[in-house]
Amino acid sequence: MKTKTNIAGRTREKAVLRQLQNSPEAELLAVYGRRRIGKTFLITRFFGTFAFEFTGTYGISTRLQLINFATALGSKEIPKNWTEAFFLLRKKMEKTQSHRKQVVFFDELPWIASRRSGFLPAFEHFWNSWGSRQGNLLFIICGSAAAWMINRVVHDKGGLHGRVTRTMQLAPFSLCETHAYLRNRKFPDHHAQTLELYMALGGIPHYLHLAQPSLSAAQNIDMLCFEPGAPLRNEFNEIYASLFENHKHHLQIIKVLAKVQQGLTRAEIQKKTRIESGGTLSKTIEELNGSGFIGIAIPFGRTQRDCLYRLTDGFSLFHQRWIEGKRPFEGAGNHWLQLRSTPRWNAWSGFAFENICLAHVNQIKAALGIAALQTESSAWRHHPKSAQDKGVQIDLLIDRNDGVVNLCEMKYSAKPFTITKKYAEDLRGKLSVFQSVTKTRKALFLTMVTTQGVADNASSRELVNNQVEVDALFSS
Repeated sequence: MKTKTNIAGRTREKAVLRQLQNSPEAELLAVYGRRRIGKTFLITRFFGTFAFEFTGTYGISTRLQLINFATALGSKEIPKNWTEAFFLLRKKMEKTQSHRKQVVFFDELPWIASRRSGFLPAFEHFWNSWGSRQGNLLFIICGSAAAWMINRVVHDKGGLHGRVTRTMQLAPFSLCETHAYLRNRKFPDHHAQTLELYMALGGIPHYLHLAQPSLSAAQNIDMLCFEPGAPLRNEFNEIYASLFENHKHHLQIIKVLAKVQQGLTRAEIQKKTRIESGGTLSKTIEELNGSGFIGIAIPFGRTQRDCLYRLTDGFSLFHQRWIEGKRPFEGAGNHWLQLRSTPRWNAWSGFAFENICLAHVNQIKAALGIAALQTESSAWRHHPKSAQDKGVQIDLLIDRNDGVVNLCEMKYSAKPFTITKKYAEDLRGKLSVFQSVTKTRKALFLTMVTTQGVADNASSRELVNNQVEVDALFSS
């Protein structure tokens, strides 16, 4: 089989697919990731053609799925159930005598394997009794409902337990991958333009594909999100409705996290959403985390029980801050440029840029020259216990094994960031409170991660030990 590998980014994923394609053993690959992340594109573009390919359809009956399956198989016989369907597939595969890898691709598996469909037991029997013994078979199952894929396939306790030979979770593009993808589409080689698009669209390949190289980042955001008929205007609700059953709880959590830059504990989420504390809340948080919409930060010196949950999906944050509950603009042109001049821009851009930094900690470590060191990244916050006590929030600490802790301040600015006298006082307070409360004996290095560097003045010379500029985040 001749593969097509002209795919921007996804270097690690392509290496895995190449390895599985060349494996002498039967392989069962589970691919998952949120909607619009490019799962189907990656698999179909890499392999080009398949021995058999079938895509589930949302919301239809098992009977109609089986009719579609028979059509894809080219069979006049419509199977009565999935056991019969897999028998027909086996017969088709046995007729194909080939020493080369035969790739079978089932896409949108959660839509196929609906409740009472009987799909999973039939697939388990097919794989365990025949598929796993075929050294020339690579069977790929794919789905957007990441939590479903993890619970029902990857961590299955039944017949598929331990049978999945490889898993692949597709994450949003990094800044480096986004820039490469846009350059491949003839966008200008300009980091600031890429960064603004990334802050709004979150590195989601489908959204980036909708952008036009003839427009600036601001014009593209206007066209995609604000103009009449904008293609992403209603995308937010469609994402969650398509991924999660009873997605009301998922939206509640996303909406409260969108208002709080520093993140919330589980107890704080429960208090703000009033979702029943127990299985419902735990399951909803787990599904959002497994699908990549929220992230978990364990505070410095604490355990998993004290973790903070943050909204990490850039597009969800953008929608909540700029689109949710707002009246659509009338007419075309310059809506985003007008919004960029409002005070809300500073709050959103700071939150969005901070999320990007937290997703690119490895690039920050490389820029600091500590990529080879053993480190532990975390957040830290201190609640004031008295009127004289200062509350402190530090969103990124890099605890190093060479006796140093980098306290990272992440700032978005259109020009070199200025450390004012007031901000300098706040920074001294942070350093002092952190050292006093944690009682660490390590050296504290204040590290500024900025878009345009730090302006040179007495405060920056006194306080800043390291600087990392945004260009460093674009490294691979």
